[in-house]
Amino acid sequence: MTATPSPPRMFWFALAANMIWMNASEVWRYFTFVMPMMRAEFPQVANVAPMSLEIFARWAVWDTILIVSATGFFWLMLERFGAKVGNALLAATAYWASVFVIFWFGMLNMSLATPEIVLTALPLAWLELAVAALLTNWFLRRSGRVPSRA
Repeated sequence: MTATPSPPRMFWFALAANMIWMNASEVWRYFTFVMPMMRAEFPQVANVAPMSLEIFARWAVWDTILIVSATGFFWLMLERFGAKVGNALLAATAYWASVFVIFWFGMLNMSLATPEIVLTALPLAWLELAVAALLTNWFLRRSGRVPSRA
């Protein structure tokens, strides 16, 4: 039985950098755009887009799952296909479509979001993931695990 190698040290640095970046981005996007837009578009819904300690804790769980899975996905994709900027952006786009596009399309489909909200949230989410994938790419290249030209 062979032992599975643990992730390299640089993976943990990528995860830490993405923890900081993506948490800041998520909080900024929510408080600056999503929450005010949801409240303006759905005034008839009592307590729409609320924020409390309990809800903030739920978002912390969401963010943790998002960041760990995104960083792991980016790392694996870049390890497999090469640590290049283009591959990082493709990985970000694939992850974005798998998580955020599906989420916001579902919200729109259930009339829980408007096209304006979706068209604001989606590009900002893509930008967040693009930066996270580029950070992951940077740390992977420094790990020496894959050549930068694959």
